[in-house]
Amino acid sequence: MKLLVHAFRILVFSNGIIALASVAQSALTYLILDLPTNPFILLIEGCSTVALYNMSLFYAKPAKPADSPFARTRWFFGHQQAMVSVTVLAGLLLAYSVWHIHWYTMLYLGFIGVLSLLYNIPFLRLGKNTGGLRQIPGLKLFHIAVLWSLSTVGLPVVEAWMDGHAINWIAANFLGIVKIFFLLVCTLPFDVRDIKQDSYYNLKTVPTMIGEQKAIQLNYVLIAFHTLLIAFAPFTLPIQVGLWITNLFIFILLRQFIFVAQQKHYHAVYLLDLALIVQFVLVLLTTSV
Repeated sequence: MKLLVHAFRILVFSNGIIALASVAQSALTYLILDLPTNPFILLIEGCSTVALYNMSLFYAKPAKPADSPFARTRWFFGHQQAMVSVTVLAGLLLAYSVWHIHWYTMLYLGFIGVLSLLYNIPFLRLGKNTGGLRQIPGLKLFHIAVLWSLSTVGLPVVEAWMDGHAINWIAANFLGIVKIFFLLVCTLPFDVRDIKQDSYYNLKTVPTMIGEQKAIQLNYVLIAFHTLLIAFAPFTLPIQVGLWITNLFIFILLRQFIFVAQQKHYHAVYLLDLALIVQFVLVLLTTSV
């Protein structure tokens, strides 16, 4: 058990778990829309996620990482040479994979990349200071959700369309909307956990604006709305069942582990990254029965 916990922490700290989650969510798009899986798109998703998340950590490197109160920061920069190597390797594999997709898909991927970088790059004039999109009050949560939907739904669909495959555009667009609300459910608890840290850095996230308890209540409302939205989605019943079971799994995580352990178990919220992978596995199982 301790070995599994240790392995999970390494996957979390190295951004491996979130990279696997992006691959799983893209694979889920192929599964739901009944499209042939493109391995280069999955490789792009995983490698770009590792590269972007790692570069974000390098960009925000504190003066003394070893003295950081956050275990993830201490671990990441304690293994900085290895993380640099992983980031470079991810960049090389990303370049190799991009070479195997269509030009229009490359343009779409570039658009997503720009949106990702604008989150941290200080290009906006905000009073006497400059900042990225993260400085816009309340935008962080929605920026992440929309970006992930554009990436894990839009990218596979665009490349499949360029390959000449028939696309059910109603189902594809509905899936994009469903994915946004699912990502809101999975992302909001991170902001609830980081409410003190974000307040210290004067970042106006949804929880810092409405308060911790209201943000928690909003999370449950989002789960309920997402569950209802699935009922109206143009997906087969086995797919809907898999998505509903995932929501039940997330509800249990929130009630039993995450919102009751904000102080004692800081990293419990990363179980929601695991839920992104579990969702794909559940839908795969329900559609295989």
